[in-house]
Amino acid sequence: MDLNSIRDTAIAIAREAGALLLDGFGREKQIETKSSAVDFVTQFDRAAETLITDRLRAAFPGHGLLGEEGTDETGDQPYTWIIDPLDGTSNYAHGFPVFCVSLALYEGQRPLVGVIYDPTRDECFSAAAGQGATVSGPAGARPLRVSAAAELVGSLLATGFPYDVHTSPLDNGAYVARFIKRAFGLRRAGSAALDMAYVAAGRLDGYWEFKVNAWDIAAGILLVQEAGGCVTLIDGRPLGFARQMHVVASNGVVHEAMLRVIREVGQ
Repeated sequence: MDLNSIRDTAIAIAREAGALLLDGFGREKQIETKSSAVDFVTQFDRAAETLITDRLRAAFPGHGLLGEEGTDETGDQPYTWIIDPLDGTSNYAHGFPVFCVSLALYEGQRPLVGVIYDPTRDECFSAAAGQGATVSGPAGARPLRVSAAAELVGSLLATGFPYDVHTSPLDNGAYVARFIKRAFGLRRAGSAALDMAYVAAGRLDGYWEFKVNAWDIAAGILLVQEAGGCVTLIDGRPLGFARQMHVVASNGVVHEAMLRVIREVGQ
């Protein structure tokens, strides 16, 4: 299997979907809610997923597909594409320019290809298993490498909040409060995929989130790993694959310190 060729095809598809999203960014949106009052979907999410799935079916007819907006063509295929056509829908719906397209190819629980495209900055983060990770943008292409931050006090971290934040006791509030006291700074930009890409790029030193969906981080997992970082479950166990997970990603150096803070809150 030529992973580099598959990655290049995925990049082209992600860029095409990103152009669709960017074209719709300033237009009137039909906004609906899904699982909660803060879980949005727009007509552009659905249009982007249709575009992506059509292109993937044509390019890889034997592969399974799993998408945020209802696509579920999974079965006993060895390879599955995990698709988030618009990560950061709440941002997109409000006109806040932080969103992206995320595509990942998995063989069982093993990530093979990951692509995250940010159309507002024209930055494309991509990785193929064993081939490293790269970001391409207006300034050209460069390899991705995680940061060298060695302590939490010097680390910039990111997180997110679950869609049931208004009703669930696991709302991440206590963890945010603890990390604010321990880290250099904390960001909540509203796109888990871009948070993961930024860990891979060394722009963030770590990221954690509860109840994050597989399509939000499937591509980012490979990006972080190929850039030299670490991704585990929130309790430090190796990352498997499930449709929803509690995860920690980091440069690897501050990983145990992040897990230690999480354990302190849970005691």
